[in-house]
Amino acid sequence: MEIEKYLREETLYLLDHVCRTISKDKIHLPGPNFTDRIMGSSDRSNRVLGSLQQLFDHGRLGGTGYLSLLPVDQGVEHSAGASFAPNPEYFDPENIVKLAIEGGCNAVASTLGVLGAVSRKYAHKIPFLVKLNHNELLSYPNTFDQIYFAQVEQAWNMGAVAVGATIYFGSPESDRQIQETSKAFKRAHELGMATVLWCYLRNDAFTKDKDYSVSADLTGQANHLGVTIEADIIKQKQPSTNGGYLALKDFGKTSDLVYSKLTTDHPIDLTRYQVANCYMGRAGLINSGGASGKDDFAAATRTAVINKRAGGMGLISGRKAFQRPMKEGVKLLHLIQDIYLDSSITIA
Repeated sequence: MEIEKYLREETLYLLDHVCRTISKDKIHLPGPNFTDRIMGSSDRSNRVLGSLQQLFDHGRLGGTGYLSLLPVDQGVEHSAGASFAPNPEYFDPENIVKLAIEGGCNAVASTLGVLGAVSRKYAHKIPFLVKLNHNELLSYPNTFDQIYFAQVEQAWNMGAVAVGATIYFGSPESDRQIQETSKAFKRAHELGMATVLWCYLRNDAFTKDKDYSVSADLTGQANHLGVTIEADIIKQKQPSTNGGYLALKDFGKTSDLVYSKLTTDHPIDLTRYQVANCYMGRAGLINSGGASGKDDFAAATRTAVINKRAGGMGLISGRKAFQRPMKEGVKLLHLIQDIYLDSSITIA
């Protein structure tokens, strides 16, 4: 199997794992009828449910309840030069949308400017997700704050089915970001669009002996705050450690049961805890693909297997796909999608 080629020595560790922390029977799992079965009992309007269903119905994963999204807002978040120098063709927004279409994605997520530049040609061909706020990374010295570049109505006018935003939970600016994004998501739902929240942790204090901004307990709480403001889908970095609350002195509240009963050090169990904090899967968890590196195909395979087996809803992979020739980017996206299409890869 190609998947075993990429998982290598972790093949049995990941594919045969049984989650004994939070049972899969307690999780609202993705599936073909997720909108009816789970979202249909919420306060979302028929138009929001229709927008969600458009996401679920498009691309190679259409009809499965899983999502494969292409996010390209790095031109703002990481600078256009740093993002697109490996492939200058992606300075042109049309090539970003073409990659999402050729890659069989459920939707393309990008900035107001990128999607607005080609919306009349493509908004009816692939669902648009407009990212509303960004870290602009040009102020000197560099600051890290999510500020709104776009308004919900602009996304609606171009025909987008969803909007996205980032909150830097744990940062001094998080209170303002929560309030701004709560209002934006309320307006998006009023207009019938779905909402996706990037629930990232950012504070220098989270970096100690380990990077606790990717700990299961802290990212899980960030997810829980995200669904509190009615994000329909949560985007989160996959956890690689745990114990963020324990490592920080006089910080927040947790329970010993989180570490003794609800998690182990296995990556699937850590990600299952993220899913549990998304109201036991009532809001779908999509994990981010991370930065591009030397072993992208193996890294993407591992991330997708962990997400699926934990009960997650899919992957949102950007730099690994667009920082390489389009043919290779399409191949990587298809590899990710094949994992969600493979019925032999089951929920742990």
